[in-house]
Amino acid sequence: MKKLNSTELSNIKGGFTFNGWIALGITALIVFISGVIEGFTNPDKCRS
Repeated sequence: MKKLNSTELSNIKGGFTFNGWIALGITALIVFISGVIEGFTNPDKCRS
């Protein structure tokens, strides 16, 4: 085994990187689905 220094440790990449675009997409999908469900359960809110 080899002891790694701080530069080598910072270069290690994992198998899956959770990046900001994925988090933003998941959040947008959850907000959209909750809005659709709320529209079905409370349809009077949108009517004038």
